[in-house]
Amino acid sequence: MQKFSEDLFRALKKIRLLALDVDGVLSDGGMHFSGHGELYKRFNIQDGLGLVLMPSLGITVMIITGRASDIVARRMEDLKITHVHQGVKHKAQKLREEAGRLGFDLSEVLYMGDDLPDLGVMALSGLSVAPANAHESVRKAATWVTEASGGHGAVREVCDALAHAKDQYDSWIQRFTEQDGL
Repeated sequence: MQKFSEDLFRALKKIRLLALDVDGVLSDGGMHFSGHGELYKRFNIQDGLGLVLMPSLGITVMIITGRASDIVARRMEDLKITHVHQGVKHKAQKLREEAGRLGFDLSEVLYMGDDLPDLGVMALSGLSVAPANAHESVRKAATWVTEASGGHGAVREVCDALAHAKDQYDSWIQRFTEQDGL
């Protein structure tokens, strides 16, 4: 766990909505096609567990992605994430609408994105995060850049940081040590 400034730690404590892009954040951004033209994406299992644990911190998870994919729908269903918005052309507008509908102030939102279409929604969010391999302009705009790359544990890094900020990380460890998990 990297050391955070007091300001970043305070900002993490306030987060109630974790909003994420998919390609380049939850996946490594690669698009793999079979010989029959089927699309495959790679997701990190540790990112998934971190997302499954977010409700234990009182944090809602939301997906806002520009592409639409059955693979994403299936993965989010597996993770029991119900706020999934695919094929979104105007991510900032979608976040503003959905945060309001769910009763969240934008200052309570952490958004993680990796490329130019994420800049507007990052500027709107209370806290913006970019994975290590994000586009340079996105890294510069982010409040925090993770040590891990998208699809390689960057989301889990955020989830762990939120657990530490909300003083719940040790209870996660205890939960899996004593009760064997979820």
